[in-house]
Amino acid sequence: MSSQILLIEDEPGLVLTLADLLASEGYEVDTAADGPSGLAKAEDGVYRLIILDVMLPGKSGLEVCRELRQQGLDTAILMLTAKTQVHDRVAGLRNGADDYLTKPFHPSELLARVEALMRRVHKEKLMPVHRFEFGNIEVDFERSEVRKDRTPLSLAGKELQLLRYLVDRRGKVVSRDELLKNVWEYHSGISTRTIDVHVAWLRQKLEENPQNPRHILTVRGSGYRFVQ
Repeated sequence: MSSQILLIEDEPGLVLTLADLLASEGYEVDTAADGPSGLAKAEDGVYRLIILDVMLPGKSGLEVCRELRQQGLDTAILMLTAKTQVHDRVAGLRNGADDYLTKPFHPSELLARVEALMRRVHKEKLMPVHRFEFGNIEVDFERSEVRKDRTPLSLAGKELQLLRYLVDRRGKVVSRDELLKNVWEYHSGISTRTIDVHVAWLRQKLEENPQNPRHILTVRGSGYRFVQ
């Protein structure tokens, strides 16, 4: 099994131990040693699970978790904490963590938690939507109707198809190749540049600030992600 895990932990010895442990089970592991760099990697990367320490330099794990959830990123998060008080564990869960593990922990317990979260992520599927709202935008995909501030807005057919594909996979990173295959169906003459142009058109029509979009985000080197 090859799976992407982001480990955000500032203890070098623990990072080495956990990275080796996870790698031995077939997982691909990326690491970050502080809150800001971990947040940046989580925003730009494609991960199925984030293992996140609570106590981090620069930005706490609770802050990182909260900001990721506010951005609409629904990657599974397992929090590591040296604190044992109930209110600390509750704080992590309330900020969007899926599970927590208190240090020190046995390697087998960590692997069990990781496997359980991976199974859950694999099974969860977002249902396609017929009507959808985000920001000041209302979309009726069945009727091909779009409104901005309740005013009708014109979207070309391919723009609407692209928007629906991204919305149906909201929170997930969608590669240009995937869009090329499933939205454009590999029509001759179509390139990834065409996809980028259509995304730019959507941003111009739907985003309040197209240069700094809130909903249709670029994931460097990977593709695009829609967040509500």
